[in-house]
Amino acid sequence: MGLPMATSLVVGNMIGSGVFLLPASLAAYGGISIIGWLVTSAGALLLALVFARLSSFMPAAGGPYAYTRRGFGDFAGFLVAWGYWISIWTSNAAISVAFVSYLTVFFPALATNGALAATVAIATIWLLSWINSADVRNAAWVQLITTILKLVPLVVIATLGLLFFNADHFRPFNVSGGSNLSAVTATVALTLWAFLGLESATIPADDIRDPKRTIPRATILGTVVTALVYVLGTVAVMGIIPPEGLAASNAPYADAAREVWGSWAGYAVGAGAAISCFGALNGWILLQGQMPLAAARDGLFPKAFGRISPRGTPTVGIVMSSVLVTVLIGMNYTKGLVEQFNFIILLAALHTLVAYTLSSMGELMIFIRERERFKGQRLFGSSVIAVLAFLYSLWAIAGAGSEIVDWGILMLFAGVPVYVWIAWRAEPATSEVDS
Repeated sequence: MGLPMATSLVVGNMIGSGVFLLPASLAAYGGISIIGWLVTSAGALLLALVFARLSSFMPAAGGPYAYTRRGFGDFAGFLVAWGYWISIWTSNAAISVAFVSYLTVFFPALATNGALAATVAIATIWLLSWINSADVRNAAWVQLITTILKLVPLVVIATLGLLFFNADHFRPFNVSGGSNLSAVTATVALTLWAFLGLESATIPADDIRDPKRTIPRATILGTVVTALVYVLGTVAVMGIIPPEGLAASNAPYADAAREVWGSWAGYAVGAGAAISCFGALNGWILLQGQMPLAAARDGLFPKAFGRISPRGTPTVGIVMSSVLVTVLIGMNYTKGLVEQFNFIILLAALHTLVAYTLSSMGELMIFIRERERFKGQRLFGSSVIAVLAFLYSLWAIAGAGSEIVDWGILMLFAGVPVYVWIAWRAEPATSEVDS
């Protein structure tokens, strides 16, 4: 993959389900959620700079996992790989839910029939799992095409939609009932979900042309473009749809287009949003095989995840992950689409934040451990950015709420026995008997 495909992987994985469904989730906070978007955009740019720096001198497959392992060692690397892998397949469950949510524009029955909605979501997961198992190149082309198609409705709403902006929809500015700080903190946790994937180009480093140059450029460019689209688009949607209507919407962008230009526009944007979710799901399914593959090659994941098909794809990782996605969707199909989406995205965001916090500090650990390599280089600016990215990630974790943190910690440390088992299989313990 060159710069266009690598950038489309970054943009495509970020601009997926989040921006299209999040305006409905943010309606409970009101206009103050725009501040949350701005704070998250700044934090995402800090993280993008960290990953750009790391990938420039260490373009290793696995991205956050590889950086953490190099900075802190095998166990920390395993925790990041395990947690990030969990975040990927939980993200895929959320994206498939959002995909079905936008299909309700064309098939209203999906909004009321939970079993039917779950069936469609699961069928989509397995279709894209088959595409990604066939050939990485095919998946990359799907990603590039869907990224181009998804940007069209977003740009239209984010620009022309501002012409129909109603400032009254932002009064009162904070409708959450809590303090401004608590509202912003909560919206930061939600909006961070939409930026998950900014590190996407770092993970399949072995499949990217000239990775030392291409990965940093794709990471920064993709993050900046995405931030602009997110903020402008959300402002436009909130300015078009009244708060009470927005909170009840299963397809906010389509409803905004319908409000302004009529039913045909609603269908057009609904189709664009569905394509967007489909493309993001494709990109994340590609990564759900790549992350465990990188860890398995280093002996930190079960060997089965390191198997490559004759076409060079990590089929075992893709299939195993999709099985878990299927189970998660099946367990939650009785919930409403927006309620189900909110729970899953916060869980996915938490596990990704673990990777972000350790990667940020991992950069400093690499500087410390490899002093001779960086001797004479100016590292103060990079170190400050890494610390700010670390602090931002901690704040975002706090905003996820105690229930999500509890579930996240349980799922993260459930992987420790797996690490012990792998270590035991790799190096059987020997005993010495004193004479």
